[in-house]
Amino acid sequence: MRTAIKMRATVLPGHRLELHDAELPEGNEVEVIVLLPENGNVTSPKPSILDFLASLPKEPSPRSFDSWEEYEQFLQEERNSWDR
Repeated sequence: MRTAIKMRATVLPGHRLELHDAELPEGNEVEVIVLLPENGNVTSPKPSILDFLASLPKEPSPRSFDSWEEYEQFLQEERNSWDR
């Protein structure tokens, strides 16, 4: 009886696939079938949050504050202006 294992994998750099499963017998030959998405479009994976954060500008923005205290002072002044 044949056993089928269905899993998803991400194509690694160099157009490689890496598969890990406890049911795969070490040293035995297996048959691998690769199915592309039905729409035929192979999209690149979404960047990770770390990649996104690394892409942000390193310089402070014009609205940033030098310290948390300056930010809290700004917020308090803003709240006080609501009461006027």
